[in-house]
Amino acid sequence: MRSTQWVVSLGTPLFVWACSAHPTLITDPDPPTWVSIFDGETLNGWSPKIAGQPLGSDTADLFRVDDGAIVVSYDRETDFAGAFGHLFFAEDLSDYRLRFEYRFFGEQATGGPGWAFMNSGVMVHAQAPETMRQDQAFPVSVEAQLLGTRSRDSSRTTANICTPGTHISRQGETITQHCINSETRAAPAGEWVTFEIEVRGGGMMQLLIAGEPAFRLEAPVFDPDDGDAARLGLSGAVTHGHFALQAESHPVAFRNIQLMRLDR
Repeated sequence: MRSTQWVVSLGTPLFVWACSAHPTLITDPDPPTWVSIFDGETLNGWSPKIAGQPLGSDTADLFRVDDGAIVVSYDRETDFAGAFGHLFFAEDLSDYRLRFEYRFFGEQATGGPGWAFMNSGVMVHAQAPETMRQDQAFPVSVEAQLLGTRSRDSSRTTANICTPGTHISRQGETITQHCINSETRAAPAGEWVTFEIEVRGGGMMQLLIAGEPAFRLEAPVFDPDDGDAARLGLSGAVTHGHFALQAESHPVAFRNIQLMRLDR
């Protein structure tokens, strides 16, 4: 009897120890996944905003679908005439990852500014497109700038940051300079480049090229001296918004556009 009691009392703590040493793993039943947000055939879910035109109007078809890609082309414009454009994704988002491929091609539109040669980007945490002035060239946003080159030997960089109506911080220091370059070399025209950006609300944004980190920034804020931000009453931290693909006078294509929502 005493022997039986001893076995039971010894076995119980052993059982408890075994359970605590091997805890049950709790897994997310519905982890974030990549979802295609461009069907390769239409611009459903996207809205153009061209400077000088109302939202939804794109009289020269600057944004169109060709061979499974969203293509920016000025071939139906006789002159650029300041027709900066942005193609807005429908959702307002805070925490997410965005991934796509881009490549530059062709010749810059007549009248395009020199700085816009092989220049495009994705505007992140942008103001809602319906709040843009009709002649507004760029939305208030943080721009992940995408550049191309004529030659692989060029020192030009891509995955840079520009800040229309905003400021950013790096390592705790607020930077008011409009554009800050990365150290990642831009690819020649015609070459597809894989770009990804991870956005964490008002905390962090990280840009990657071909899976390699290219630029990281923290704590974006609205520029208190920017007229469009002031008009909309925007101040303090930039925590959410739309994203938009950019048209800046040079032909560029985007394909395999995928989104991973992280703020479920």
